[in-house]
Amino acid sequence: MPWDAVGTIDGDDIVVSGSMSVDVINGRHRTILRNGSDVRVRTGTARVDLIEGGQISICGPAHFSVLKSATNLTVALENGTIRARIEREPTLTIYTALIQAHPISIGDGPQDILLGFDAAGEVCIKANRGAIRIEQQLTGQTMVVPQTGDILLANGQLETLRTGASQCYCELETAKAAPTMQPDQVGNGDGRNKNALDANPDPLTVFAEKLPAKEQPIYEVYMPPLIYDAKAKVQPGYDPYLIVLVRRVRVRPALLFRGRVEGEVAPSSAPAKPAPTTAAGAAQAKTAPPANDSFANRVRSFVRKLWSH
Repeated sequence: MPWDAVGTIDGDDIVVSGSMSVDVINGRHRTILRNGSDVRVRTGTARVDLIEGGQISICGPAHFSVLKSATNLTVALENGTIRARIEREPTLTIYTALIQAHPISIGDGPQDILLGFDAAGEVCIKANRGAIRIEQQLTGQTMVVPQTGDILLANGQLETLRTGASQCYCELETAKAAPTMQPDQVGNGDGRNKNALDANPDPLTVFAEKLPAKEQPIYEVYMPPLIYDAKAKVQPGYDPYLIVLVRRVRVRPALLFRGRVEGEVAPSSAPAKPAPTTAAGAAQAKTAPPANDSFANRVRSFVRKLWSH
């Protein structure tokens, strides 16, 4: 991790600019926020896993930037809602245009706070765990929101304080980690489950069982590292030819047929006639000409009849 790293960010529809980096963690590419990162959450939610172990969820549409110095983390929120849960570090400060908020731990316990803007543009603040010290940046007025306190501020003025009644919502996002493979689920190296192969060795059947009901291609965009120069008036751009677009799809195996092809059954020959049992039948059988009589036999029989007369 870089020395000025804030944490890794993950979201459905986010845009990160400014100081940031991309690293591979547990086989997955993750975006690392650093001191000076600027983030836009266009839709849905985003999750920041802090390197100290805390977590910040951002409910969009939202726009914020992060600044970090040692164990002090500052989040400048322009719009949207932030839900932060911190155990002990870092020391968090949330800035808006008129308000700054500092979470306060109670009994060295965890801190869980929410700060954002409701539909009417009022600032909503809620202390789920611990307390929150609020300061008005123009007048210098301060107040403390006790634990479980929920308030609304109109125009960022402390004089307009009233009960919020949970006007803002932002749930903590769970980590999207891949499930851990159990020893009995380890395959034979070709991506198929060993137990499934033992139960049903047909690869086509195993593939059909593992294929999800509806699967879409996955697109990933890999950007080159962005450079930030504090002395430069205009930040250097990046080469668009270095952007890599990766399309990930599942390749279906060729169809395999296993079985036996059988043709139509040939008709059996006619059964032989049984031998006659009566005397009349035996005499008729003696006088009857053979079934397989040739031309020579017929000539020979005709000459015999002539000589007999």
